[in-house]
Amino acid sequence: MKSILKPLLMVAAMAMGMTAAGTLPALALVELNVNKGNVEPLPIAITDFQGGDALGAQISQIVTADLKRSGLFAPIDKSAFIEKITNPDAAPRFDDWKVINAQALVTGSVSKEADGRIRAQYRLWDTFAGQQMAGEQFFANDANQRRVAHIIADAIYERLTGEKGYFDTRVVFIDESGAKNARKKRLAIMDQDGANVRYLSDGRSIVLTPRFSPNRQEITYMSYESGQPRVYLLQIETGQRELVGNFPGMTFAPRFSPDGQKVIMSLLRDDGNSNIFAMDLRSRSTTRLTNSTAIDTSPSYSPDGSKVVFTSDRGGRAQIYVMGADGSGQTRISFGDGVYSTPVWSPRGDLIAFTKQTGGEFQIGVMKTDGSGERILSSGFQQEGPTWAPNGRVLMFFRDSAGGPKLVSVDLTGRNEQSIPTANFASDPAWSPLLE
Repeated sequence: MKSILKPLLMVAAMAMGMTAAGTLPALALVELNVNKGNVEPLPIAITDFQGGDALGAQISQIVTADLKRSGLFAPIDKSAFIEKITNPDAAPRFDDWKVINAQALVTGSVSKEADGRIRAQYRLWDTFAGQQMAGEQFFANDANQRRVAHIIADAIYERLTGEKGYFDTRVVFIDESGAKNARKKRLAIMDQDGANVRYLSDGRSIVLTPRFSPNRQEITYMSYESGQPRVYLLQIETGQRELVGNFPGMTFAPRFSPDGQKVIMSLLRDDGNSNIFAMDLRSRSTTRLTNSTAIDTSPSYSPDGSKVVFTSDRGGRAQIYVMGADGSGQTRISFGDGVYSTPVWSPRGDLIAFTKQTGGEFQIGVMKTDGSGERILSSGFQQEGPTWAPNGRVLMFFRDSAGGPKLVSVDLTGRNEQSIPTANFASDPAWSPLLE
C-alpha cells in the first residue's frame, strides 16, 4: 500500500540549547531495558497537542493509551502537571517536570495545511538531562488522523526502548454475532486498539482463520461459501479476491511464507490423513511436506523461511514439531504434559507461541525454538489462537467467556493482559505487519 503519511525529520535545533531531532547526549538518564525480567514502567508525561481544536487532545489521548497498554510506560495524570505548555517548540521548564517524576516528556502541535491535510509534530524530551531526544512531523489526510497518533507512539516507543513499536498496525479477525446456535461470522479488520472496524465479508458464508501476508496488505482465509472449505486471497484495500485452490477434502489453517510467495496449509486427503502442503502462489504448484498416518496440522514458517513449526499426534497426542521448509528433519520439540496446538513462530525468530490444553484448562505460552524454556503466559477456559505483534513482544488470542469469544492481548512477561474492545464476539485474530 502506498504510504499516505510523509515523515519529515525536524531540521532546526532551536536557540535554547536543544539538540537536533533524533540525537541524545551521553548524559541522558532515560533508559528502558525491555530485556530485563521485570520492567518497571517508565513515568512519562504526554501533554495535549496544541492547535487543531479537539484534534490535539485526541492525538495525545491515543498516544497515551498506546504507550500505557504496552505495560512499559506509566503516563502521569494531567492533573499533576505544573507547567502548562503553550509553545511546544520551546524548551519546557524541566524542573517542573522533574518534581512530578516525569522522566520523559512529550509535547506537540497539530495544524491544518492549505491543501486540507493536517500536520502533526511532536518532541520527546529527557527531563533529567534537559535535552530533546527526538522530534518529527507528519502529514496526513483527515481519514488517517488516528494513524498519525499511532506512528508518534511507535516513534516514542522505539526511541525509549530501542525496539520497533507495534501501534501502527491492524488486526484481521472473525466478528461473531447472533444466537450461539446460529452465529453469523464475518471477516473484519480493525486498528490494533479496536478502533476503525471494517467488515470484509457479508456473513452469508462461514469464514475462518484469516492470516496476513508478511509484506502486503493481503490476507488468506477459509470460506465455506460453496459448501466446502476453500482458501482465498483477499486484497484488503481493493477488495479483489481470488481462489487459491480447489482442494479435495478439508483444508486447514493456511499461512503465508515470509516472502509472501507461498501458502502453507494442512490438507485432509481421502485416506483420512491430514498432512502439510506448500503452494507456490505464482505457479499454483503444490509440494507435500509431510507424509504420515497421523494428523499433521497448523504449520507456521520461521521468519527467515528456512523452517516450519507444526503439530502432530504421531506420538500419540498432539505435540509440536519443527522441520525444514522442504519437509526434511522432522523433529519433536515439545515434551510437556497436555495437548499442544496452533504453534506460530515469533517475528523475531527466537520463540514459538502455542496453545496448550492440560488439567482442564487452556494455556497460551511460548517456548524457545528447540522446545526449551517453556513459559505459560495466560491460563483460562477455552482460549487459543495466539498471533504475534510485529515486534515479537506481545501476543493476541481469543478467549471464550460470557457466551462467546473475545480478544485478549498479553506481553511476554505474562503480567500485562489487556482486553481488546470489539462490538461483538471476536475470534481468530491475526496481527498485521507495521503499515507502510
